[in-house]
Amino acid sequence: MCGIAGLITSSPAGSVAVAAMLAVQAHRGPDGSGQWSSSDGRVHLGHRRLAILDLSERGAQPMRDASGRYVITFNGEIYNYLELRTELERLGHTFHTGTDTEVILEAYRSWGEACLQRFNGMFAFALYDTVEQRLFCARDRYGEKPFLFAIQPERFAFASEYKALLKLPGVAADYDELRLLRGLHNPSTGLDADRQTVFQAIQQLLPAEAMTVDARSLQTRIWRYWDVQPNADHARLSETEAIARFRELLTDAVRIRMRSDVPVGSCLSGGLDSSAIVSLVRKVIHPVGDYHTFTGRFPGTAADEWRYAEPVIEETGVISHVVEPTADGFAAELGPFLWYNELPVGSSSQYAQYCVFRLAKTHGITVLLDGQGADELLGGYEQYFQFYVAALRERGELDRLAREEPLIRERYPLALTPPARAWRDRLPFGLRRWLSHRLGIGTSLLYGLQPAVARELAIVNARGRVERFDALTSALYQDSFGMYLTTLLRYGDRNSMAHSREVRLPFCDYRLAELALSLPPGHLMGAVQTKRLLRESTQGILHESVRTRWNKQGFRPPQETWFQGPLLAMAEDLLHSRSFLESAYWDAPWWHRVLERMKKGETQLGWGLWGPFIGEAWKREFVGRCVTDQAL
Repeated sequence: MCGIAGLITSSPAGSVAVAAMLAVQAHRGPDGSGQWSSSDGRVHLGHRRLAILDLSERGAQPMRDASGRYVITFNGEIYNYLELRTELERLGHTFHTGTDTEVILEAYRSWGEACLQRFNGMFAFALYDTVEQRLFCARDRYGEKPFLFAIQPERFAFASEYKALLKLPGVAADYDELRLLRGLHNPSTGLDADRQTVFQAIQQLLPAEAMTVDARSLQTRIWRYWDVQPNADHARLSETEAIARFRELLTDAVRIRMRSDVPVGSCLSGGLDSSAIVSLVRKVIHPVGDYHTFTGRFPGTAADEWRYAEPVIEETGVISHVVEPTADGFAAELGPFLWYNELPVGSSSQYAQYCVFRLAKTHGITVLLDGQGADELLGGYEQYFQFYVAALRERGELDRLAREEPLIRERYPLALTPPARAWRDRLPFGLRRWLSHRLGIGTSLLYGLQPAVARELAIVNARGRVERFDALTSALYQDSFGMYLTTLLRYGDRNSMAHSREVRLPFCDYRLAELALSLPPGHLMGAVQTKRLLRESTQGILHESVRTRWNKQGFRPPQETWFQGPLLAMAEDLLHSRSFLESAYWDAPWWHRVLERMKKGETQLGWGLWGPFIGEAWKREFVGRCVTDQAL
């Protein structure tokens, strides 16, 4: 896990610029810094190292292969590098380091661009062929690691972070306000779902995309090298067979993510996903020796999940560490938090994650396993039951639907859209917005935007349908590979890298996606179970109080009460700023009334207020700082 940067220029220049790009990403790689330049001085690759495998200088980057033809700068991990190394050795390749970086180089020498099909990992890399004068770049299947780039008439530049590219002359911090609002309205769209980013001069590779850049002409070619396709063999598995296969794959996904030459621990929220990983580690994979877990708590509030984390800690014998994020802490750290995160975040839960990773750094644990990705792939939110019901109808499984729909409504009363909400949502948006302004009610961010802007956001943020999947797997696929999870992965990357930690996600193993998205709906959410595959496959491994916990609670602070403290004063300042008052998009008076309603006790508005609050804070703390740095 590291920071990468590079330039291809039409004239010999760039090493100083790459050094500046690396310096601003130093937090991503505190263990070393390196650069490589082509003999003609037109191609420059840079690297900041967080040493995980082969801690010696042999693992330093940029790294060249034995022939000297290929050179790479690489961020991430190839988890199956040992298996690939064995295969390549049988083909006659010789290795001089214990790194996965060298495996990528040798895999490319043997298989070319097709090497991507063999990698199981999280990665972003740029590999330069000095003979063909071509740069080969790629991003992992889920998009866990970022690959940002800027194309200008006489220059191609790439980096792990926006702030690195914004250090370059000519790469302005101008941003697309409407795209920003799309992200504030629905964090799963607008900021991460498209190749174009919120910054007009910066693009990104999407999950499972690769690119080549001709160093002579700067011409680029981008393609998608992998996608999930329904697998007929998986679809024919019985429930028992599917559960057994899932258990086997998940166990292996955790096992290969334990490979490290530095200490490995786990995040542990008390939820099903992180608890399952910790239990697999301690009961199946690594039952002896010390193992550290890190938990965020919010004592005295409904957001605190300690009562679920505690039995897992006791049963597995891990060494537990706890942090208690607070509103005061968030207010004090808002500036650096946004600087590291680079884009607005969806809620205060990302600050809690930031604190957990800092806690791991304090205790010397460099690599952390985490449960991110299970909710989106396996149907972890009760709202997915509406797609489950639709899928059963599509497949003609009416007997099952008749049995289970009443039980869904009993266990998850809000899952299938309650009548009051259905009636409200049938009203024309214009009428709902008018009622909100007239009566001083409502919490939707859309009510606080100019009408034309709100209507446009409601359209562009609507969910589509992927025809090769049924209604349920279409929603899971979209949320995993282009919408919700992609944004959560950005949070995880930036918050872990802020503290030079590496986070590894077993549920983002592509083999699990190829299995789960091929299965019939009953295997995924039947018997009125969210994440049925995970619950059934961890019988006898996961503590029963967690395995059979039916309520879903996200890892998030009590944000509604946080806005009763120091954040309310900060929000008032931001929402009375010139930027906000003169905006052609926001309806400032509506938000000023929201502030007054909050002062009178409508604490639930703390969730709706987050959008304009974090958007304006981002402009001040991140964009403003980047503009200042460019001017120096």
